[in-house]
Parts: sequence; structure tokens; C-alpha cells
Amino acid sequence: MSKTEIKALSSADAHKLAPLIAENAQALKRGAPRRPDEFYAERILADKTAEVIGAYEGDQLIGFSVFFDLPELITGLRIGQLDDIYVLPSFRNQGVGRKMIESLEAEGKKRGWLHLRWLVRDKEAPAVALYEKIAEPDRVRSYIIPIDRVAGS
Repeated sequence: MSKTEIKALSSADAHKLAPLIAENAQALKRGAPRRPDEFYAERILADKTAEVIGAYEGDQLIGFSVFFDLPELITGLRIGQLDDIYVLPSFRNQGVGRKMIESLEAEGKKRGWLHLRWLVRDKEAPAVALYEKIAEPDRVRSYIIPIDRVAGS
């Protein structure tokens, strides 16, 4: 059995990240499969505000997480905001998602984050069972104002 390694992704990883972004979009939207888009993956990996970590089994990228390092205005500290986490279906229930979250916790300790937070799309998400084991629910609700309905569909 190989060991899962969590590491920061760079633009050199775009060709491995693109198919996972497409699979994640397919899983969330339940529509026609998106084609892997290496240019888009390169843009995400080069973004000045987003950071991406990946879970590797050997040379295979099996999962990723996109996160942000943000200011927390009330305390003057910083927080980590996990935007997305995805693990290939054949690697789920093996602790990969937990390892990525633990990696972000460790990064948060290095950066002095007050906390790591993330939003979950709905209670039916299979990952909620993990989240409820390792985190406490927040007292805040999430609301959105749709700006571009075409982009969000």
C-alpha cells in the first residue's frame, strides 16, 4: 500500500489537476461531463489569491483542495477558507480528505490562522459525515446573491 502525500500544487501540475476539476464539476452539477481544461487549471494554479494542495498516491493526483488565506477583521488575525475539496471516487473513505484538511490545519498553525472554515453545499454531501467528526458547526449561515446565472449553472 502506498502512502498518500499532500503537497502544494504548481503550474507544472496543471495537466494532472485539469481532469479532477472536470470530474468535480460533473459530480456537483450532475450534467454532461466537462472536458479537462489545462488552461483553466493553469489559471487556478497561477491565481494570486487562491492556493491549491494536492493528494498524491505515487505519481497520481487523487485529490485537491483550493483554499484562501484571509484577514479576519474582528480579531485582526488571519483565517483559512477552504473553498473546495475533491477526492477521486475510487480513493474515498481512505482518509484522503481528512489528510488534506489536517495538512491545512498544520499550515494554519504555521501562518497563525485563527481557524480554518469551509462551506458545505448541502446536507446530502457524503463528506458531511467526515466534517461532523473533525469540526464543529459554525453559527453562521451562508447566503448568496447570484450575479451571473450563466456562469453559475
